[in-house]
Amino acid sequence: MNEVPSQKSTRRHRSVSVRGGVAVVLAVLVNAVLVVGFGSLNIAPGFDALTFPPVAFLSAVGAAGAAVVYWALSRYVTDVDGVFVRVAGAVLVLSFVPNIALLALDPAATVLGVIALMVMHVTVAVAAVWALVYWGSEQ
Repeated sequence: MNEVPSQKSTRRHRSVSVRGGVAVVLAVLVNAVLVVGFGSLNIAPGFDALTFPPVAFLSAVGAAGAAVVYWALSRYVTDVDGVFVRVAGAVLVLSFVPNIALLALDPAATVLGVIALMVMHVTVAVAAVWALVYWGSEQ
């Protein structure tokens, strides 16, 4: 009997576009729930960044952008999942900078409001990493 050497391989059952679509829908839905929750807590009255239209739009753009980055990485690197997770983490940290700047630039911004925005950024990153890296793969 011949033994076949064990190799770690990842088999994808769903395309990047499908997984990216799932990331977009998931990010928008979860952040919509957060907008309602944060709104009911009244943590930043008048802070337009915590309203549904910009949150939904920017959540969708962020998740779709992640899918494009994942697709591009899959063309050039062998460990696309590992590199993507590192890139997503770096982009997440960098995405906090404009939120912090809002404290100085927007008089309606509160510390809790900015933290809420940061939580929403984390939501988009988690949705994108989960959908693109972990959902639809068989380890």
